[in-house]
Amino acid sequence: MRKIIYASLMSMVILSSCAQTNKEKKTEQTNQSKETKKMGTIHLTKAEFLSKVVNYEKNPTEWKYLGDKPCIIDFYASWCGPCKTIAPILEDLAKEYDGQIYIYKINTEEEQELAAAFGIRSIPTILFCPMKGAPQMAQGALPKESFKEAITKVLLEK
Repeated sequence: MRKIIYASLMSMVILSSCAQTNKEKKTEQTNQSKETKKMGTIHLTKAEFLSKVVNYEKNPTEWKYLGDKPCIIDFYASWCGPCKTIAPILEDLAKEYDGQIYIYKINTEEEQELAAAFGIRSIPTILFCPMKGAPQMAQGALPKESFKEAITKVLLEK
């Protein structure tokens, strides 16, 4: 009888210590993922665009950027091959420049009015929006180095 009680107590101690260790590991992993998780690209609707980038309905003749950091806006379509080519590049850049710039994506099929407002006729079309001054537009699938150069010279003005 003593052996059974002793075995039960030992198994409870072992199980509780394992549970504690797992709980500590999960907490540690959660804290690490919070620290290392970086912002990716951000998909925008027209309403979000009007509040985060520029409200062209309120100010149709003046570009007044509303963001707190410069941004890149990727006008794309889900079926577009070149758009698919630059998507991982933009994700990488969003993580690399986390805290310095935003990288927004606008699906031209879902936001046709927004694409029309900016005269988007070819995709991908990229809009580089500095904090001050007019945005600069580029068309086509740019290589990563071209994006980095534009970020440095146009957006971060280094």
